[in-house]
Amino acid sequence: MLQDPLAIDFADIQAAAGRIAGHAVRTPLLSHPDLDARTGGRVFLKAEPLQRTGSFKFRGAFNRIAQIDRALTPGGVVAFSSGNHGQAVAATARHFGLPATIVMPADAPAIKVELTRSHGATIVLYDRFGEDRAAIAARIIAETGAVLVPPYDDPNVIAGQGTVGLEIMEDLAALGFVPDLVLCCCGGGGLIAGVATAVRAQAPEAAIYAVEPEAFDDTARSLASGTPERNAPGGTTICDAIVTPTPGQLTFPINRRLLAGGLRVSDDEVRGAVVYAIRHLKVVVEPGGAVALAALLAGKIDLSGKVVVAVLSGGNMDGALLSGILAEP
Repeated sequence: MLQDPLAIDFADIQAAAGRIAGHAVRTPLLSHPDLDARTGGRVFLKAEPLQRTGSFKFRGAFNRIAQIDRALTPGGVVAFSSGNHGQAVAATARHFGLPATIVMPADAPAIKVELTRSHGATIVLYDRFGEDRAAIAARIIAETGAVLVPPYDDPNVIAGQGTVGLEIMEDLAALGFVPDLVLCCCGGGGLIAGVATAVRAQAPEAAIYAVEPEAFDDTARSLASGTPERNAPGGTTICDAIVTPTPGQLTFPINRRLLAGGLRVSDDEVRGAVVYAIRHLKVVVEPGGAVALAALLAGKIDLSGKVVVAVLSGGNMDGALLSGILAEP
C-alpha cells in the first residue's frame, strides 16, 4: 500500500542548497581523537554554531523568505521564536529589505532578544505560560498583512534545514565514509526531518535518532506510539531552544517514517556536553544545541565500530548560564 506523500523530498533540499549558496556558511565537520576513544566510534560533529546568526535556523529562514514575492508583502514577515529562529528571520528579512516582527517569550535568554533586535526586527514579548504565541502572530498578520515564517512546520523551512544533512553526506563522502548513525536535536522536528530526508536518500541503512531533554521527549514518545504525543505542562530544562509542546504536523510524518527512534538526556548530561565542547572542540554550543553530543558522551547508544555524526545545532547562549555551567565542579 502506498504511503501518504511527505512534505518534502530530496530534490527540495537540493533546490534549497542552491538558494542559500553564498549566503549561508558551509559549516565544517569536526572530529577529535578523544571523542573517538571515549565512544569507540568514528565520530564527526556538524558545527552549526558557526552558521550565520549562530544556528542552523538561518538555512530554513533564508530558503523560505527568498521565495516570498516582496512586492506583494509590504507588511514583511512575522515569526514566533525563543530566539534562534527569530534571529534568522530578522537577519534574512533585513537582507531582502523586508520588515520583521518577532514574537518572543518574555523569559527568552537576553542575548537572543538583543541579537534579534540588532538585526532590525520589532520584538513583541509574551508570557509563554499564559499567552498563545501563534494567536499573537495571527493578530499581527491580520493587522499588517505580513507573511508568517514558521519555525519548523513549513516545507521550505524543512528543506532549508535539510541542507545540513546534504553537507554532512557530501563531506563524509569526500573523506571516504558513509554514516551508520546520525544523532540530531529535536524540538518541533524541522531540522531532523530535513537531515533525515537528505541522509536516508543517500544512505538508506543509516539509523537516525532524535535527541531531546528528558522533560520534553514528545518526539521519542510519539515515535514509540506512532501518534503525536504532548509534553506534560510544568516541565523545565536549560535547553530553551528545543522546547515545544508536541511534534509538528508536517515534521512528524517525515520523522515517523525515517527515524530509528528517540533518545533522552538530562540537564546535567547537557551541561557536561557544553563543557566538553568548549574544552576539547573550542566551540561554544548552547544547551539545546548540545543534546546530541550529550547523548554520545553519556553512552545512550552503542557507537562501537560505527561512523557517527552528531549535529551541534546552535551556539547562542546567555553569558550568565555559560559562566554558571563552567563554574560547576
